[in-house]
Amino acid sequence: MLSLKNVKVPVSEKIDYKKIIAKYLGVSSNKIVSYKIYKESVDARVGHEFCYVYEFLVEVSDEDKYLKNKHVTKYIEEVYEFPKCGNTPLVSRPVIVGAGPAGLFCAYMLAKHGYKPILFERGKSVEERIKDVDTFWRDGILNKNSNVQFGEGGAGTFSDGKLNTLTHDRMHRAREVFNIFVSCGAHEDIMYSNHPHIGSDVLRDVIKELRNKIISWGGEIHFNSLVSDLIINNGEVKGVIVNGEKIASEVVVLAIGHSARDTFNMLYNNNLNITSKPFAVGVRIVHPQELIDKNQYPMVYPNLPPASYKLTYTNSDGRGVYSFCMCPGGYVVSSASGDTSVVTNGMSNYMRDSGFANSAIIVTVDSKDYGEEVFDGLKFMESLENNAYKLAGGALPIQKFRDYEIGKISKDIENTDAFTKGRVKECNINYIFPDYINKALKNGINYFDNKIHGFKDGIILAPETRTSSSIRILRNENLESNILGIYPCGEGSGYAGGITTSAIDGIKVAEEIAKKYKSML
Repeated sequence: MLSLKNVKVPVSEKIDYKKIIAKYLGVSSNKIVSYKIYKESVDARVGHEFCYVYEFLVEVSDEDKYLKNKHVTKYIEEVYEFPKCGNTPLVSRPVIVGAGPAGLFCAYMLAKHGYKPILFERGKSVEERIKDVDTFWRDGILNKNSNVQFGEGGAGTFSDGKLNTLTHDRMHRAREVFNIFVSCGAHEDIMYSNHPHIGSDVLRDVIKELRNKIISWGGEIHFNSLVSDLIINNGEVKGVIVNGEKIASEVVVLAIGHSARDTFNMLYNNNLNITSKPFAVGVRIVHPQELIDKNQYPMVYPNLPPASYKLTYTNSDGRGVYSFCMCPGGYVVSSASGDTSVVTNGMSNYMRDSGFANSAIIVTVDSKDYGEEVFDGLKFMESLENNAYKLAGGALPIQKFRDYEIGKISKDIENTDAFTKGRVKECNINYIFPDYINKALKNGINYFDNKIHGFKDGIILAPETRTSSSIRILRNENLESNILGIYPCGEGSGYAGGITTSAIDGIKVAEEIAKKYKSML
């Protein structure tokens, strides 16, 4: 198999893959036995040819004679390998707490290799969870254990399903994650797209298939099952308390997500080593997708994907201001998990066809802003969410950015149903944040207007607070906490930042468990 790299196709052309490959190899099309796209991106940089850039995997006869072509190398297959099982017998089945990406992928790997994990999720199955979220968006009635944050699939279920990661991946775990997603129903294009995403609508079915595979391999998944305490003896975990029942296990994976604040307190009270960590807070900004496309592409063609952006700025006080979780063709969604809080997030379906782009614009904060105690950052997050609740009565505060600059409540913002999920209320968002955050946001968005003309004509919604966990549960080189047998995992534990990195961390934890313990088959 050959790798054919740096194949450029003008975006204005109708793409015939086989014909293009034949041209780059200098052969007739009938000499090509097979091919598939390995990577695809759009090069829209100023001064460069406006084109698609491809890498193909190509099968032809007499492959060696093509290796002198500057575009061609031998393809070395990227194969993920799960480690050999250890020798220590397991007395009880491994317990996984949380059914977000980290928990699901940890359970998937353990179940596939014969460990028969039991996964407990405080929320509902994705089918039932969707009903609760729709009720919240429509009527404002919140189920505190089944919402945008809690339930099967985790917070990522109601997101864009973005799979971007900057993780250096020598073990090919990320590609294995993508392979698993495709095997469970995700579109094949996530394997090669430069900005892979599943889409919230597709992700729901993918999660159900993940669940089915875990169960088919001997795993169990229990919903409406809150782990309220740990059973610990002489510095080792012996089990968990679930809905008042004792469940014995010497292996407990904590894939609890970044919003399980009551669980954080329970873990702290059980003497797990937990530290605070910096994070970022801010707003969601919305623009017509057409505005972003016209700024990001030299010319707009019907076959181009909705354009995205990535923006950074350093404020005069040294704070970073940057875009985060950008959702082309998406929606701003109301994402609270508490009775007196308001939270925003971004979501796109697979087609990204809402007509509106949104992104978080966030400002870095750390212990100098909120205090040195472990949960001071968490309290700071909660204070912003509570401020927003008081301001808008549970709806999402919304304001034109130009009005936010001068502290004026916007009037008659139109067509909000086209770019939001949940109730909105026109408010002065300045009242949510301390002055230093308001100033940094205003400076940053004005700076971004130099990069994307019309950026400061956007509409903002607030607050965006759950960009990452405010705490980290410390773990050793074997990924165990100071309480042996407990494996902190994923975004909530402070080791990931999105669907792919969370899934990878879940796989890493499964590997460490497998290296130590015998399979239960």
